[in-house]
Amino acid sequence: MSDRLTTDAVAKVARLARLELSADELVTATDQLGAMLDYFAEIDALDLSGVEPMNQPYPHANVLRDDVVQPTLDRDEVMAAAPRTEDGRFWVPPILGGDG
Repeated sequence: MSDRLTTDAVAKVARLARLELSADELVTATDQLGAMLDYFAEIDALDLSGVEPMNQPYPHANVLRDDVVQPTLDRDEVMAAAPRTEDGRFWVPPILGGDG
């Protein structure tokens, strides 16, 4: 377990996160989080000065098609097929509150 982590600190974070942990769960969480912190410290100790940073391990290629202008649906036909329109737009009922 990490020397930097106490059960009281884990209890405080659990309380802030509104987690109810039993005494056994608190001890387990403290041990597990401490082990994680210890592992992170091992990673921090690595000499990575010769390693070039990268954001993607595999080469990326754009797989999208070219943006080509093509004929579209007739606006008046689409609006005529809608159950309800208002001011040239689709009318959608409100999700929260209101009576539409």
